Amino acid sequence: MDMHNSGGLTPEQTERVVAIAMDLAREGDTGQLVEFVTHGLPVDVRDPAGNTLLMLAAYHGHAATVAALVRHGADPDLRNDRDQSPLAGALFKGADDVVAVLREAGADLDAGTPTARAAAAMFGRAHLLAG
Repeated sequence: MDMHNSGGLTPEQTERVVAIAMDLAREGDTGQLVEFVTHGLPVDVRDPAGNTLLMLAAYHGHAATVAALVRHGADPDLRNDRDQSPLAGALFKGADDVVAVLREAGADLDAGTPTARAAAAMFGRAHLLAG
């Protein structure tokens, strides 16, 4: 859904809505974030650096928010402008519960730079990707 055509928002208003949603993802405010998505915010919307809501929630360690976004159709493999995946971000931050949610969602262990496998090895977390 194109937010420019939903509710008649101007580009500036749309940009503001996206910025608020990104903050909610960073903060792990699952309830409000899901409200935004159910009211037309594309679940895979990106910030100026190419980060999705799921990427920010994963990087900041919010497993429940990540799970809710996945349930609402978020793509667990969308990488940001630096080619980083949400799974690699969660591994970097040591967010083991987020890693588990993303693995269950079928996140690609070999996508991005570094790949999740490489990130896990680098940060001594390879056990999280085993099995």
